[in-house]
Amino acid sequence: MSKYILALDQGTTSSRAIVFGRDGRIRAMRQREFRQILPSPGHVEHDPEEIWESQLATAREAIAEAGATAADIAAIGVTNQRETTVLWERATGKPVANAIVWQSRISAPLCERLKSDGCEPLVREKSGLVLDAYFSASKIAYMLAAHAGLRARCESGEVLFGTVDTYLIWRMTGGRRHVTDYSNASRTLLFNIHTLDWDDDLLKLFGVPRAMLPEVRPSSEVYGETDAALFGAPIPIAGDAGDQQAATFGQACFEPGTAKNTYGTGCFLLMNTGDKPVPSQNQLLTTIGWGLDGKVTYCLEGSVFIAGAVVQWLRDGLGLIKSSSEVEQLLSSASDSGGVYFVPAFVGLGAPHWDPFARGAIFGITRGTTAGNLAWAAVESMAFQSRELIEAMERDAGVKLQSLRVDGGATVNARLLQFQADLLDKPVLRPVVAETTALGAAYLAGLAVGYWQGLDDVRRNWALDREFQPKMSETDRTARFAKWQKAVSRARDWER
Repeated sequence: MSKYILALDQGTTSSRAIVFGRDGRIRAMRQREFRQILPSPGHVEHDPEEIWESQLATAREAIAEAGATAADIAAIGVTNQRETTVLWERATGKPVANAIVWQSRISAPLCERLKSDGCEPLVREKSGLVLDAYFSASKIAYMLAAHAGLRARCESGEVLFGTVDTYLIWRMTGGRRHVTDYSNASRTLLFNIHTLDWDDDLLKLFGVPRAMLPEVRPSSEVYGETDAALFGAPIPIAGDAGDQQAATFGQACFEPGTAKNTYGTGCFLLMNTGDKPVPSQNQLLTTIGWGLDGKVTYCLEGSVFIAGAVVQWLRDGLGLIKSSSEVEQLLSSASDSGGVYFVPAFVGLGAPHWDPFARGAIFGITRGTTAGNLAWAAVESMAFQSRELIEAMERDAGVKLQSLRVDGGATVNARLLQFQADLLDKPVLRPVVAETTALGAAYLAGLAVGYWQGLDDVRRNWALDREFQPKMSETDRTARFAKWQKAVSRARDWER
């Protein structure tokens, strides 16, 4: 019997490969960053070839680090940065252009025109999403308009579309499988979350040819096998989910009302709402969590565009630190934010504001403000934005969260998690395995091939590392959040 599951976690700033054992613990992990291409303000691109090369390299390295061969890997699960849009040639696998990243606002004018035309109610009813440049459809439309002759090639099926999961599976199978799962399809603005199919009205609205779209499948099944040449022998590819849905699965949020928050490049809060979609009245998203064993699980989601990426900006934009890990040292140089509030709206604001015209702003600076204060304000911005999401989600779901499960790279920062507990007045629970995005993809793949027998195996594997209890007074909590809301109001609508 095979010993391990391999998860490919293709994120916004890096590609990771993690080998998991039956207990859900990490046996080996490798990671590589790749370029962020910034052609103009608010526009973000990636080179799909760099994504593929970095992901393949980390997969090979992780298998080797575990002392394993392809025969030891029961299956591969894929999880990915969602909404990022890749177009490539069917015959060669070569991208026709750089990928447009989920953060990019390049297609915001198209979305604004469609909103003005009164199209948003149709989009919300069918897709569960807001009409925003965050999602894939307007990115596809932008690329079709920007490249001469591309539309005809897509209509003939000569050029294909996929989110990053689809592109990776295509490459790993040597072009034999053009497929995605329900969770990723539900992030395109083209997929009807009620009929579980691409929607003709939405395809017409955005001018997207059906011939370029992948087949949509459940999140846990064998889609195909890797080319033998990649790892020395074929390995089944058996799990696929968008990164935030995968993290929700990896956190064992299987009962309606359970929720997790992931602190990665962005910040993403998902709550399981069961087998029926819950329409949002508070500017959240209704999305598919996963498809498993013939059933679909739905979630409510709140999306923050810039979370951990604000620390990267302290490093790359300001040069205050040389590596992201040094932010802890910078925080230690000050006791708090010194009254500074940082709204990191570098590419607009996501939920619950959905303001593509907002821009980053820092308030409360005085002659006494230090780099340490700025670092505190940057880290605290993740928690402030997350509270906004949780309040909106509690109103939509009609329930109060009892606790919040957290994961993602920034959760190594105990100061962040303590402030989050203080701001929410709720316990924050950090699991032993913080890499729950990759773990969720691994579980989906392992369940498909019998490596794990069912959801009870996943529940038993979840283990608490540390619980953060709120300590802040209600007076301070209310005052701090009111100041944050004031700062957000001043950053909004800046570019209009």
